Amino acid sequence: MCGIAGFMRRDGQPPARSLIEAMTQALVHRGPDGEGYFFGGNLGLGHRRLAIIDLETGNQPLEDRGGLVLIANAEIYNHVELRQELSGTDFATRSDCEPILPLYRLQERGFADRLRGMYALALYDPDSGELTLARDPFGIKPLYYCEVSEGFGFASEPSALIAAGLVDASVVAEKRDELLNLQFTTGPETIFRGIRRFLPGETIVVRQGRVIERRRREALPPGAPNIFEEKRALSMLDAALVDSIAVHQRADVPYGMFLSGGIDSATVLSIMAELNDRPVVAYTVGFRDADTDERHLAGLLAGKVGAHHVPIDVTIDDFKKRLPEVVAAMDDPAADYACLPTYLLAERAARDVKVVLTGEGGDELFGGYGRYRSALRPTWLGGRAMRSRGAFHGLGVLRAEGAGWRDGLLASAAVAAQTGRTRLQAAQALDCEDWLPHDLLAKVDRCLMAHGVEGRTPFLDPLVTNTVFQFDDRLKVKKRFGKYVLRQWLSARMPEAQPFAKKRGFTVPVATWMRAERLKLAPLVAGLPAIQEVCQPGRVEGLFTSAGKRHGQAMWNLLFYALWHQIHVLNVASDGDIFEVLAAR
Repeated sequence: MCGIAGFMRRDGQPPARSLIEAMTQALVHRGPDGEGYFFGGNLGLGHRRLAIIDLETGNQPLEDRGGLVLIANAEIYNHVELRQELSGTDFATRSDCEPILPLYRLQERGFADRLRGMYALALYDPDSGELTLARDPFGIKPLYYCEVSEGFGFASEPSALIAAGLVDASVVAEKRDELLNLQFTTGPETIFRGIRRFLPGETIVVRQGRVIERRRREALPPGAPNIFEEKRALSMLDAALVDSIAVHQRADVPYGMFLSGGIDSATVLSIMAELNDRPVVAYTVGFRDADTDERHLAGLLAGKVGAHHVPIDVTIDDFKKRLPEVVAAMDDPAADYACLPTYLLAERAARDVKVVLTGEGGDELFGGYGRYRSALRPTWLGGRAMRSRGAFHGLGVLRAEGAGWRDGLLASAAVAAQTGRTRLQAAQALDCEDWLPHDLLAKVDRCLMAHGVEGRTPFLDPLVTNTVFQFDDRLKVKKRFGKYVLRQWLSARMPEAQPFAKKRGFTVPVATWMRAERLKLAPLVAGLPAIQEVCQPGRVEGLFTSAGKRHGQAMWNLLFYALWHQIHVLNVASDGDIFEVLAAR
């Protein structure tokens, strides 16, 4: 993976080289293996490279003989097949991204529809003077932009736009409220005023520093599900999973995987072990302070297929000492408590590999979350809309507990509820619209890229999604189990994974750690102006002494935001522990 940035001026003048360099240097962590620049007309582009495929000749920007220029934060898994289709093209490199150039020549605006992979990219056509930018359909790779009086700027991370002085680190109150209640923010608007996200699957065309066209590639197929017999569905699923994981292993560098004790990663492990001659390297995180620890079961599964298992332990000391640097990596904030173990797991994996496969997307595609089953039940049987209550609901902590924080969700829900979709499909599509790209995938991207490791998500592949999303509801939720068809598939292939055992979930004992340090943490958090602005006087300290599960989630969201605001808004250094960062003024 890589980092990309650029700026197109409105007045036709070339952008200052110092501006492009400032944005590009802010992305060094995303691409420690090299950098490249392009300047032409009113456009400047910058690229930081993490070399994965074509280590020798794959540097960017890439340029064809007609002058078309490409920079990309991408892995195009079907680049082999595209090269075969474009056999008359004289390719200059073995890069997986180079086929994008002739593909654009042939299909122009629709070129991204042919890409199988994860990408955030920018194409400049000097003949038309147009800059075309695109993001993959699930939003696996991030891309942000700002429109200012001088022109149009974009970058892989908001921090690059801020570092270049294009926008200030000013917080949007409505997005702050979303973050506190949801743990992520929705839609195109970010928490930073003036910085917008490319939506998953969005393509934007810019000319003379102004947006002139938008289009969007959907991640999920439209319409109602099809009815398949279970045997046929299992066969279809098997073919799609094997194909996806095979192409997700295309790399010229060592790769491994993240392994939990769950169904999704066990599925990935099973197929990777079958496809590789060498032992799969599998990394697992555990917590000595937690009620459950996945390392034992993960170790058993790794042993079953002869994988090399690498367990790590995350402790309260890691929480106290390392959390600020984790939050520093999350410039577009997602208060997901799994960010700490993900960050430390990536740090350990970086010693051995540059690519890891992960199980993100399994719950969303196969209907694994309990909230899906709740959404299917009528109200009189306890059913309710997803995320109808925020993290602080009824706790009396926030100054304002209105429902405005759900506005973005309601807008996404209207998009997700396409004609013909079942209630389950609509719930899945809603999660794929916001929760998946703006929480789970953002966490994986930032935490891995901080260590120069690329994360790949084989469940979020067009072949897999087009196969699975069309399955009818009974293959997803059956006998009180979500992910029914995947459980059936895994029970035949790897019964040791106990696929029909009660879902354990992934729990990080942050509430236990926060309560253990509450005497120091509570006054530091409560004393921050950013917290006093949103919380009732005297209620934060009480929150840190409460024992309920919901109190623990609210505590974590508040602590995360306090650290995030200190680091990303007030520019406090992140090299201290949580107490030092919170105490800084």
